[in-house]
Amino acid sequence: MPSRPYRSELRAEQARTTRRALVRAAHELFVERGYAGTTIDAVAERARVSRKTVFTAVGGKAELLKVAWDWALVGDDEPVPMAERPEVAAMLTETDPARLVHAWTRFLVPITRRLAPLHPVMVSAARSDPEIAALNEISEQNLLGGATSFVSSLAKLGGLRASWTVERAAQVTTTLMDPMAFDRLVVRSGWTDEEFADWVEDVVLATFFAGPDTDVVLSSG
Repeated sequence: MPSRPYRSELRAEQARTTRRALVRAAHELFVERGYAGTTIDAVAERARVSRKTVFTAVGGKAELLKVAWDWALVGDDEPVPMAERPEVAAMLTETDPARLVHAWTRFLVPITRRLAPLHPVMVSAARSDPEIAALNEISEQNLLGGATSFVSSLAKLGGLRASWTVERAAQVTTTLMDPMAFDRLVVRSGWTDEEFADWVEDVVLATFFAGPDTDVVLSSG
């Protein structure tokens, strides 16, 4: 009897290892060959499993891209939503608006670095694949949701200029969060991650941040 829980845990760990290998293989192939050029057989071959295992462990191509994107977003395969991550919790407790902006930019960069290689794959595939189009739309909504959360927190601390609405500032923020900007400046132009983070921070501070000499919008909540 005592061996049964052990065997169950062992099987679960083996399944998780297989799933990781498949998602890693799919991620690599999507970046190398694009969505259309990646096949289930190629994923199976790179992960050294059967074609059937791909479907049973993860799913079809759309599910592989979805999981690869989700894992790149949070940085691991732990079942913990981004909103419940310690870094996010720390930002939610920040009381100084300038420190919040600094912390947010440093939180943003590693996420954008992980998503940048998959982003063109997602955008290109969305043009012809309805499943990926729906996935891309969800991603865009999540992007806007994250931007709105950041700007709303900034506004509650008195850090949003009175001439800016949360909605408008969030629209600017989503542009800064777009992996395309990271790809253009860091991957293609050779900026360092720190230089990119400094640039994002400078844009926020210069555009809609309410510093000591600017009017602020006070939160009603």
